[in-house]
This record gives sequence, structure tokens and C-alpha cells, in this order.
Amino acid sequence: MISTLKRMAAGIFFLTLAFYACKKDTETVTNTVKDPVYFLRGNATGAQEAPNKVTTTATGTLAGRYNKDSNTLSYTVTWTGLTGGNATAGHFHGPADPGVAAGVVLPFTGITSATSGTFSGTATLTDAQETDLLNGMWYFNIHDATYPGGEIRGQVVLTQ
Repeated sequence: MISTLKRMAAGIFFLTLAFYACKKDTETVTNTVKDPVYFLRGNATGAQEAPNKVTTTATGTLAGRYNKDSNTLSYTVTWTGLTGGNATAGHFHGPADPGVAAGVVLPFTGITSATSGTFSGTATLTDAQETDLLNGMWYFNIHDATYPGGEIRGQVVLTQ
């Protein structure tokens, strides 16, 4: 009887070890998988414009997402209080660190001409554009007649 109990206890002990070993292996595999979706955000002000800061009360925000598997960027930009007139254009620019000007990477086509507004868009990025975006090298801005280089600007920030 004692011999049977010892064998049962030993069997339970080894089954428990095997269970935890398998569970640990499963957790290790699960934790190495990363979600291919990155979330974008940004806050635009005149003080961030480059090479010349703009004194303005206008502000803007960016919210969006980037899917690395499909190279698809979707975003919404909102701005309010442009002091230089109605918006004439808006763009993503890069590659650039904060405070550095760069060329247009992706225009906001069909932007509403108003001092306050919202624009949403979707684009498929090239591999080079993806690299710059994921490395934090993009910014967005809104242009108007008084500030053709942009009245407000905000660096694109990514989270996963």
C-alpha cells in the first residue's frame, strides 16, 4: 500500500513538472509574437514649425494606425483656430527629427479649406516610408495663405 502511494505521489509530481514545463514553453512562444499594428498620435502647434516657429493659438491633433503586415496607414488630422486663414494644404513630411524641416512624403489630398476642420485618409506605404515612420522620422503640418510653409506642425509618435 505504501509502495503504491509513493508511486502515485511520484507520478503526480512528474505530471505537475511536465505541465509547468509545457506551460512555460507555450508562454515563451506566445510572448514573442508582436502585433503588427502601430498606433499613431501627434499634437501640432506653431512652436514646432521649422525652420521658423509660428506664434499662433492654432492647434492640431493626429490619431491613426499603421498595419505593418499590409503597409496600410490610416489617419485623422484635426485642426482648430488657424490665424493665417483657411487651410490650403496639409502633409506628412520626413524624414526629419523634431525641429528639422523635410520634404512632403504624403499629401492630404482634398483637405477642407477652413480655419478649423478634420481630414481623414488612408495610404499604402513603401518600405522606405515605413522605415522612416516606424523610426519616428515623420511629422504632419497644416498650411494656410499667411503661412505657406505651415502654421502648425506635430511630430508623429508611434506606440504598439
